[in-house]
Amino acid sequence: MINRFLKPETRYARRMARIARWDRPVDGPLGRVRAWANMLLVDHGVFRLLYLNKHRVSERLWRSAQPAPHQISRLKDEGVRTIVNLRGGREHGSWQLQKEICERLGIHLVEFVVRSRGAPDRETILSAKAFFETIEYPAVLHCKSGADRAGFVAALYLVVHEGRSVEEALRQLSARYGHFRFSKTGILDAFFERYRREGEARGMPFLTWVETVYDPEALERDFRPGFWSNILVDRIMRRE
Repeated sequence: MINRFLKPETRYARRMARIARWDRPVDGPLGRVRAWANMLLVDHGVFRLLYLNKHRVSERLWRSAQPAPHQISRLKDEGVRTIVNLRGGREHGSWQLQKEICERLGIHLVEFVVRSRGAPDRETILSAKAFFETIEYPAVLHCKSGADRAGFVAALYLVVHEGRSVEEALRQLSARYGHFRFSKTGILDAFFERYRREGEARGMPFLTWVETVYDPEALERDFRPGFWSNILVDRIMRRE
């Protein structure tokens, strides 16, 4: 049965079972094989072995897809001190392996959970400035594919931490990284575009607009994704 047709309580129970399985230390050689198999096949990590979708955001920040252990070791060699996991959930072998290698290498593994198919959460956005001020750099932030949530948080970083313009930050949400603005994930672009109309055009600072004007429910009502883009992103590419 397709997961979306399951009852909410059934989906919740299955999600909790996945978390119980993967949010714990690797259990011996067989457990490691299972974690790798889950990462490569269930979490589509086999594609990320070929292309990590890693790009520089600024002098101190990179963005990427979910890295495998050997890719994290390479990041350590490049001087990375913090990895920011944007995914949340802890539902795959990817998380189990990532946590283990970060602990072994002394890399800080932190979470800043965002979603890609709904209006950005106001409190999450307002907390971003303090979050970026507290992590240790150089840092890498990642989601599953490095296209949508990674682009959104990279743009957020540029605006709230480095004081860049929204026009410049929006370049992080680009087809260059595999992001498609006409799919459901285009609501991330629509969020910044709404600020440009409602806030920037009136000289209102970004975080002031988020705190006093931004209406997530209105954004979701107004945004209309394209049908074929949804097929490509959700059904074929299997994005989160």
